Amino acid sequence: MSTLWQDIQYKMLKSRSSINLLIGINIVVFLLVIIPFTGVYTNQYLQLFAAWPQLVKHIWTPITYMFMNDGLLPVIFNMLWLYWMGRIFEEYLNHKRLVALYLFSGLVGALLYIATYNALVAMHAEFIEMGITGASVSIMGVMVATVTLLPDYELSLIIIGRVKLKWVCVIYVVLALVNARGSLGTEIAQIGGGLIGFIYIKQLQRGNDWLSGVTRMFDPKPAMRVVSTNYAPKKAAGVPQQEEVDRILDKISASGYDSLSKQEKESLDSLSKH
Repeated sequence: MSTLWQDIQYKMLKSRSSINLLIGINIVVFLLVIIPFTGVYTNQYLQLFAAWPQLVKHIWTPITYMFMNDGLLPVIFNMLWLYWMGRIFEEYLNHKRLVALYLFSGLVGALLYIATYNALVAMHAEFIEMGITGASVSIMGVMVATVTLLPDYELSLIIIGRVKLKWVCVIYVVLALVNARGSLGTEIAQIGGGLIGFIYIKQLQRGNDWLSGVTRMFDPKPAMRVVSTNYAPKKAAGVPQQEEVDRILDKISASGYDSLSKQEKESLDSLSKH
């Protein structure tokens, strides 16, 4: 058991891939929170609600909701899509950008959902809010970003054969919207996540990396070094300063070595040794 747990820890935290970390968090939340406490913690403390009274009380939900899945089949399919698209994304844009884009897509999707809900409430007081889960929102961002970067990338599917990535994306978007089960909030958030994936790649192709600040957080910290600001060379004990040496040499030139005092002779002797 300990070896298995060590293997899981290594793949999630120490491997040069962020896919295992993201999938691991989703599965842990599903197994340890959603299944045992469904209807209690998931609805009240982890799902995202856009109404201000609930949102202010649970300000962490724009983060927690993006690691939640609605059920067993959604978590299986969401993690498979994340694995497939994440591998392609990491191959071309590295694992640090994958984590940053996953989080950024989820946050933007959450903000769009919150803004839309409150606008609809202002127009239609009878509009009823339902909490949403957002793993599919973040995965939508990764999916659309990967397709925007490599639309003609080909995948080999077992039955169908070789298919271009852009058509796979169309299938995913349709399935994601169907799986939303008529939840307007989830669909709005997914649109926000996908839009961010598209815009991010377009900006990156122009040389603008929005996520560079986030990716630097994952850079290894350099070892601490102590740097002295005192650049003056230290004199060895007993070694005369340059002005003293010049004075002694001038005296020898003018009056000879015998004219030196005992202290001056010792200083000159110290210089010759160093």
